[in-house]
Amino acid sequence: MTHGRPEGAAWAPLWERDDELAAASHALDDLRMDSTSAGRLLVFGGEAGTGKTALLAAVRGMAEGRATVWSARGGETVTSVPFNVVRQLLQPALVALTPEEIHEYLGDWYEIAGPALGVTEPGGRQVDPQAVCDGLVEAVTRLAHWKWPLVLIIDDAHWADQETLQWLAAFVRRLDELSVLVVVAHRTGGAEGDSARHLAAVDAAAHTLSILRPFGPDAVASLTRATLGEHADAPFCREIWAVTGGNPYETVELLAKVQDSELEPVESCADGLRALNRTPKGNGLVARLESLGPDAIRLAWAAAVLGTDISLDLAARLAGMSRDKAEDCVDRLRTARILLRDGEDLEFVQPKIASTIYRSISGATRTALHGRAASVVTLAGLGAAAASRHLLEVHPDDDPELVGQLRQAAAEHLAVGAPDAARRCLERALREPPLPEIHARVLYELGCATLLTSPATTIAHLREALSMHGLDQELRVDAVCRLSQAFVHNDQLEEGLRAIDEEAGRLGPGPTRLRLQAVRSMWEGIHAGEEDAPGRSRRLAALAGPLTGRDNSERALLILRAFDAMTRGESAEMVVELCDRALVNGRLAPGLGWTDTEWSFELRLMLGGCYAFADRIDRAESLFTEGVRAYESAGWSGGHLALSHAFLGYVHRRRGRLADAERSLREGLRLADRVGEGLPMHWEVASMLIDTLLARGHVEEAGAIADQYGFAPPSASTIYVPDAMSVRGRLLLALGRTDEGLSQLEATARALTARGQYNTVLAPWAYDLARALAHEDPERAAHLVSDARMQAERFGTDTAIGEALRCAAALETGPRAVALYRKAATYLESSPCAYEHAVARVEYGIAAESAVELERGLTLARECGADGLVDRALDHLAPARQ
Repeated sequence: MTHGRPEGAAWAPLWERDDELAAASHALDDLRMDSTSAGRLLVFGGEAGTGKTALLAAVRGMAEGRATVWSARGGETVTSVPFNVVRQLLQPALVALTPEEIHEYLGDWYEIAGPALGVTEPGGRQVDPQAVCDGLVEAVTRLAHWKWPLVLIIDDAHWADQETLQWLAAFVRRLDELSVLVVVAHRTGGAEGDSARHLAAVDAAAHTLSILRPFGPDAVASLTRATLGEHADAPFCREIWAVTGGNPYETVELLAKVQDSELEPVESCADGLRALNRTPKGNGLVARLESLGPDAIRLAWAAAVLGTDISLDLAARLAGMSRDKAEDCVDRLRTARILLRDGEDLEFVQPKIASTIYRSISGATRTALHGRAASVVTLAGLGAAAASRHLLEVHPDDDPELVGQLRQAAAEHLAVGAPDAARRCLERALREPPLPEIHARVLYELGCATLLTSPATTIAHLREALSMHGLDQELRVDAVCRLSQAFVHNDQLEEGLRAIDEEAGRLGPGPTRLRLQAVRSMWEGIHAGEEDAPGRSRRLAALAGPLTGRDNSERALLILRAFDAMTRGESAEMVVELCDRALVNGRLAPGLGWTDTEWSFELRLMLGGCYAFADRIDRAESLFTEGVRAYESAGWSGGHLALSHAFLGYVHRRRGRLADAERSLREGLRLADRVGEGLPMHWEVASMLIDTLLARGHVEEAGAIADQYGFAPPSASTIYVPDAMSVRGRLLLALGRTDEGLSQLEATARALTARGQYNTVLAPWAYDLARALAHEDPERAAHLVSDARMQAERFGTDTAIGEALRCAAALETGPRAVALYRKAATYLESSPCAYEHAVARVEYGIAAESAVELERGLTLARECGADGLVDRALDHLAPARQ
């Protein structure tokens, strides 16, 4: 039987917790054995008052002196404070370091994770929340190596802020490679929404998950006699258990009432226990607090309102008392087992005590205290973000200053990667409400804050903002552009285009209207469902034709025109010339950089894609490499980084570096998976990876990727690079599902022809369809190849012409086939696409029965990592040598 002392953090003896303590002891022993051993996660759940805090205190006592121990606790009143718990956990260690040492330990993550941890000032722009989470994981990983053996203890995780729980769920997945012991306690069913989802992920990763049960009759009897004396008889102890249900906290509370009432612990008095317990829960605690006097009550209230990170100085200021008086009150509250003190820091003995005291404060008084707390926190120099959680609790009162504080807090939250916290601040600012002249700006800021997390919410806020006065022309146009983006992300393309048209109709000719026209063309250009694609192309060509690229609106239109021309298979030289006009000294213009947010990210992808398919692969590789570096440096680790990795991988695929391509594309998919499920980016990246795997000859792996990501009709309405439906048709043929493959390719032919998209490199459906029809319908196959050759000549790249010749050769026999293969290999040797050249060399060697050409093709295939092509070349090489 395990015991703890009845005062302090171990507020109840630890009866019936031997299994949990043994698990912690074994985990600690394993941790100390080897710095390279895998970490462990212990999770203790249970209802309120079942002794989770006491158990964690015992684990901490067990670990102290044997390991570095960092601990933190969630709080019911501070769940809205982003990164609150992870800051509690890490700040004590970080503040002991010099700024230089902190920078050294955080490394490249310093500017991303540092602001979230409160060890450096945030930058001026919005930060990607996923990047901040990644940075925190990496920061704790590095600190764990430095401080081994390390034990992290988190109590009341159900009251932890969402940002901390996101980090925790990500961090515990790394424990197999980290020698850290993580111990977490949370109330069963105590979290909701995303917080509940993150906690469920933590539970799922636990090596030991234990749900603490109420005490049994024997444990309650032991606790009763330890508290009231050995003379407490069995029937009285049994009634204590029956009244409290064995809940440890309720048992201690009832025993305190018994002591205060001087009830004799004997059977004849047992009937009075239910009456004694019938008062509202917490009354025993409240009565104990009230007995300490009004000053102690005020200080306890102040501590409850402050929640966590309670300093004696802040609590004294909030309570409106001198330092000496506060010291005296703290002593009395410690004696009463309500507060703990560690230097200047105060903490409640048990979370339920904090909740009970907070709820005992009348509503009006509690609101007033939060208002005063906001002022105290602000005057202490802790910033608007720290004060904002108190401002959220203040009743609306037409206070322009409060609106300003909340807007500033929202900006600070966005700068550290906490958009949900920013949203709460701006929503509260609207209820104040703002002055009429800034009301629209607050709505605009709120719409921007929710753009990535809730497009529907963004739509509502931006629509309302645009219906009001208060936005100047530049801000109105920006709001319309963001509104259109939200509509597109919400699968409401037509609504997005309508919003742009309505605003453009109010404007005269000039850069502002040109920007709206560019955004409209972009949304039309990347969506496949438009009814008049040829007409849109004509309008875009007319609009972009005279432009020189003098500003970013013109540069955006030039990129859009280039992309449209590329997908239509117009002259590659013209495509490159348009792209070059959109650059400034060969680089992205200021305001159009990878991390600039005024223009949509898709523009950069279009630009790089144009270069890649126009055989300017060096430029494409340089552009996408710059994108990956820019996003990693800025800490953007969501969809932007995922697609940048994917497009860089596809450039490797075009160049013939198939193994490098596969690695980069798999990394792109991994990053995309963290953003969500079933997103258009999954199809985009999956299409590139499947194409690469087919080139490598890994057909079964390609099929597995298709199954994993639902790579099947109905397709999303986005234009993919490469064309996803062409890739799917080729995959089905490779898997032996010929009828399905032919059906897919025929459907692709109809759709792309209707849209006027004839680029045979971007969408090589005609070649796959012609080869599949060569025996059963040679006339149709020949017609397909003839038309594709004409389109390839029109586009004019060596790759396009060489691939067209290679397919034409496949439909011929004898000397005619050999001549066409020779010509195809010559063109493809001049192209930057080494894999296509390798295929042409092998097929030329097979047709000509030339061992020399087969050996050249074999060497190229091995350099490309095209395993299937290597096998094919080897199969024909021995006969050719004979």
